[in-house]
Amino acid sequence: MYRASPKDGAAWVTGASSGIGRQVAIELARAGYTVIATARRHDELELLSAEVAADEVAVAHGGRVLTEPGDTRDEARMAAIVAAIVAECGGLALAFLNVGGHFSDPAAPYAAGPAWATIELNVRSVTACLDPVVAHMRGRGRGQIVINASLAGLIGLPGGTFYGASKAALIHLAESLALTLSRDGIRVQVLTPGFIETPLTAGITMPMPFLMQLEPATRRIVKGFERGGFAIALPIRLAMILKLLRILPYWLTFPLLRLAGRAAERAETRKP
Repeated sequence: MYRASPKDGAAWVTGASSGIGRQVAIELARAGYTVIATARRHDELELLSAEVAADEVAVAHGGRVLTEPGDTRDEARMAAIVAAIVAECGGLALAFLNVGGHFSDPAAPYAAGPAWATIELNVRSVTACLDPVVAHMRGRGRGQIVINASLAGLIGLPGGTFYGASKAALIHLAESLALTLSRDGIRVQVLTPGFIETPLTAGITMPMPFLMQLEPATRRIVKGFERGGFAIALPIRLAMILKLLRILPYWLTFPLLRLAGRAAERAETRKP
């Protein structure tokens, strides 16, 4: 099965202005890719491009970052970006579809507005990119697509609600795409990270087991791109625990998860 290479075309990273997307863009440039970075914040993308231009490892390997700002929920804009990548770089080898977030109202945790905003951002930001990416890669007969989901999508968790549901949808989508697109020479992978130090986790006050620092985590993510296979899960200990809970019967899993949820609540109330 195909594995992307810098010699075979550019890498496209969405959600590249911060967090996992930004650091993955840096790591891919250090590996020699021309990286097309997309996010809504143009100024942050320009800072990223300048940082990579001054990065000795990226320069030594011929890597660079080009910026294509846009809202990843905008299908027309995403199609235009893919067309620009093909025109500028000759082809797209790797697409890391990474945008994600969580909207909530503590006073109304099940309100439809924040719930739908979360689902739309996390799911539509992937689906809006798929049509032009798949069409281009099918035309080439090769390509690699990585969808960033979350370990929260593996199983229902206390408080996971709509964020976890949106990530479960992405895992299901990636599984189906992997089975469907392999016949076209396209490798599809799913990334399921746990707690990683990013702006998204900075606002979390509950305990975060096996919290990983950003740079080591993204190095492992990029190694996962290179290694192949379907699932890239980290941290591995948390992934193994959740996968085990997934296969246990609900009469056993639910009490264990309730205990974990209550322990997290107690730890939160003990904080100064």
